[in-house]
Amino acid sequence: MEYKKYWDLIYQKNTDVNALYSDYWKEFSHLGTWQFWVVLALLVIPLLVLFFTVDRKRIFELFFFGYTIHILWTYIDIALGRNGYFVHHYFLTPSLPNAANMTASVLPVGFLLLYQYCTNKQKNFYLYTLIVSACFAFIFASIEQYMGFVEFRKGMNQFYLFLIDIVIVVSSYWFTKFILRVKNGGNS
Repeated sequence: MEYKKYWDLIYQKNTDVNALYSDYWKEFSHLGTWQFWVVLALLVIPLLVLFFTVDRKRIFELFFFGYTIHILWTYIDIALGRNGYFVHHYFLTPSLPNAANMTASVLPVGFLLLYQYCTNKQKNFYLYTLIVSACFAFIFASIEQYMGFVEFRKGMNQFYLFLIDIVIVVSSYWFTKFILRVKNGGNS
């Protein structure tokens, strides 16, 4: 098949998939469903908590850390979803990534507040990351699975989510520390 034909076919299939997502959302995930309101709450409530609890003296450092988690988790979740490993059945809108409530709010805010707590109280960030990651992966994701919000496929499970959480959070931590060191001229 030639170059243009591939792109014409990709465009057509993409249009078909987007129409399927839109039809599915209108049928099962729209504003009239309780699942939509749970997803919306999982987006809004953590952001409200963050608004009232963030250390405003360190806001750029903390938000950089949280934003890094958001970006990394969003890309990984898109890859997992696109390849059928981790499927989110309910979402805010078909035009946003399906897990926007989790990757843009719950996970970044949860780990941002953990980072703030550990760095303010001189607690072991790595230990607390293991604990919070375990809670998100083994408790929260299991509840989501039980309620039908997510589905694990092709061998994906909570343990892999746990490992992904750790890799993302530790990478974000190191990257934030690196940026702080650069900002402070290497004296951090």
